[in-house]
Amino acid sequence: MSLKSTLRAATALALITSSSAFAEGHSATITIATVNNGDMIRMQGYTDQFTEETGIAVEWVTLEENVLRQRVTTDITTNGGQFDIMTIGMYETPIWGANGWLVALDDLSEEYDVGDILPAMAGGLSHEGTLYAAPFYGESSMVMYRTDLMEAAGLEMPDAPTWDFIAEAAAAMTDRDNDINGICLRGKAGWGEGGAFITAMSNSFGARWFDMDWNAQFDTEEWANTLNFYKDMMDASGPTGYATNGFNENLSLFNQGKCGMWIDATVAASFVTGDDSTVADSVSFALAPDNGLGKRSNWLWAWALAIPAGTQQEAEAKQFIEWATSTGYIELVAENEGWANVPPGARTSLYENPAYQEVPFAQMTLDSILSADPTDSTVEESPYVGVQFAAIPEFAGIATEVSQEFSAAYAGQQTVEEALEKAQAITNEAMEAAGYR
Repeated sequence: MSLKSTLRAATALALITSSSAFAEGHSATITIATVNNGDMIRMQGYTDQFTEETGIAVEWVTLEENVLRQRVTTDITTNGGQFDIMTIGMYETPIWGANGWLVALDDLSEEYDVGDILPAMAGGLSHEGTLYAAPFYGESSMVMYRTDLMEAAGLEMPDAPTWDFIAEAAAAMTDRDNDINGICLRGKAGWGEGGAFITAMSNSFGARWFDMDWNAQFDTEEWANTLNFYKDMMDASGPTGYATNGFNENLSLFNQGKCGMWIDATVAASFVTGDDSTVADSVSFALAPDNGLGKRSNWLWAWALAIPAGTQQEAEAKQFIEWATSTGYIELVAENEGWANVPPGARTSLYENPAYQEVPFAQMTLDSILSADPTDSTVEESPYVGVQFAAIPEFAGIATEVSQEFSAAYAGQQTVEEALEKAQAITNEAMEAAGYR
């Protein structure tokens, strides 16, 4: 089965899948909740090897991104005990670690080499210097574009484009008669879906979620400029129904040759240049756009594996995490599927490897990761840490509601002004209730 088919199956089923190696006599079984992204699907294909090596069977719960976040958050906050390992990210990890909800990963083996984890990833997955989740892959965001369509439009993509250039190029590459959209971007509701994209984009327009007194900032010119620019560009050059498109929907469109540009996670590079892409031979990359204000619109994220406190399978869960996030796993994928398909962005040694340096998107991925600073992500000073999120417990709930209002504006169900008014009210009410104001 191709990766594309596997992704479709995982999305449609969204239920437990088990390692085929499970049988009587295994010492333990661990249950892992994960997202239906391509690299995670690929990891599941190698699980039998882990089981053969350790005797530990693995059961998978594979879920769409928004659903995964809801399920693992509910489970961890209620001490539900459904999972031995959870796939979480840089937003949840420090907060949950501080709450004592995660097992500290401070005793991983010397062979695992914690010091090899990229500092940006280790820092974002730690609380007070203690690692609470191990990065399976790390990412920023960047521009992926069709070189053939760019050339046909008579344009040349800069290594570091502006938003004005992106809008110009999107219009020039749009060909409605042949079902080619100049640009594909996330519009799907969800704080980590369309919410993540528009927040990162807003940074480059000079916007921020809060001022230094935790007052919402959606009633500002900067946020109005962000949403109006996004909506105008997508209405003119984006796909029909973009308000409901997330990572996987846009990946499918790009691979079918229906997008001139796609600005999204750097981890997508191996898929748009892989066997399932119809345009693999004409794809290149650039940094996420800016507006000349000193901030680019790229985010910083890691999908990481963490162990909920209270699991009865802590030792076995740590064994799996060491296996799945190790240099050995990277080499296993490289041997079977090539260096372009290894999980990127997590380990320093990967970017020092001459074989990986030959991968066409390796350097741009690293440059994008290094250019995102979660401690200084906005033009004006802000009180929070995070690039595409604010690292406070209340953010996920607030931003999910706000992103729903934004998506409704994209879909034409309300105006941008109405969406921003509602976002301002939603955010300020929640922050007041939480005692910030």
